[in-house]
Amino acid sequence: MGVFLVELGVLLLALALLAAIARRAGLSPIPLFLLAGLVLGDGGIHDVAATEEFIDAAGEIGVLLLLLMLGLEFSAAEFTATLRRHADSGLVDLLVNAPIGYLAGYLLGYEWQACMALAGITWISSSGIVARLLNDLGRMGHRETPVVLSVLVLEDIAMALYLPLLVVVLAGGSALGAAGAVATALGLVIAVLVSTRLLGPHLGRLLGHQEDEQVLLRVLGLMLVVAGVAHMVDASAAVGAFLVGLAIPTSTANRVRSVLRPLRDLFAAMFFLSFGLEVAPSSLTPYLFPAFLLGIVSGLAKMFSGGYAAARAGVARRGQLRAGSALVARGEFSIVIAGLATAAGYTDVGPLASAYVVLLGVAGPLVARFADQPLKA
Repeated sequence: MGVFLVELGVLLLALALLAAIARRAGLSPIPLFLLAGLVLGDGGIHDVAATEEFIDAAGEIGVLLLLLMLGLEFSAAEFTATLRRHADSGLVDLLVNAPIGYLAGYLLGYEWQACMALAGITWISSSGIVARLLNDLGRMGHRETPVVLSVLVLEDIAMALYLPLLVVVLAGGSALGAAGAVATALGLVIAVLVSTRLLGPHLGRLLGHQEDEQVLLRVLGLMLVVAGVAHMVDASAAVGAFLVGLAIPTSTANRVRSVLRPLRDLFAAMFFLSFGLEVAPSSLTPYLFPAFLLGIVSGLAKMFSGGYAAARAGVARRGQLRAGSALVARGEFSIVIAGLATAAGYTDVGPLASAYVVLLGVAGPLVARFADQPLKA
């Protein structure tokens, strides 16, 4: 127990130092947190075995808190309308970004099942990284932010359909089995969305209380239950957490934000650290060059699709650039997809995806920060 406490304390102090350095430089601390995890991970300079399980669990909660806090920024009605308006942008996001991964896999000589997995890896942005970025860069009130969130949520909902389909494909299942998996997942997603919308009016009374302790425990417990149930039925836990935040009435949302903000910052830091810890630096070396090329092409593609979505909403050129840059980072879902492919025997997908995600996880926040610079005439 003593080793666990000392190791965790040292890690938290190190993260605090890195965050202070990033703030002084006017940057998001996300890239430094990711690199710290990479340095300390498997094959790194120090083994953090005493705290690794805790960091992994805390990281999972961190993603959920990031998405919950995003949901608190909007009412269910206004976000449903925004989502409906941007359905075509979600389709463009898919058609622009997924073929890049599939084509890359084909050029590398992968089987079509592995190519399909790589298509998902290049398609999906990191909800966790993007959520933290929007807050770090002070963009929550910007006109393009609802567009970015719409694209993220559409991607996460699509993942609830894509992942069951991919599992069947990787296992060599039939077309009928794949169709059944997609139909089941679609029904579950609709059920979650409808339930959240119907229960929304009652949440204000359930969560409202004079004591911060009660608000904290009730909201956190509700978020974990909904996210856990969503995960158990093969939907997205992140979407479940987002919908909880979305369903909380505006009159209660401000109170919830103030109570949960410190907890979100702590667990979000754990998420970015755990992300880097999962990657062995030595395994990335042979894949750095193809991952670099793939990152450039898919990063530009995401800039285009994000900018297109913002333009459709009438956002000016500067906002279009910010929207595209915010979506560049890939993350948690890409790693999940790579894990499924590796477990199915397509072993080259794992290290390529890890190198790709690390590169864009670091470069994405830097690109987003650069997009805040004044445009030249």
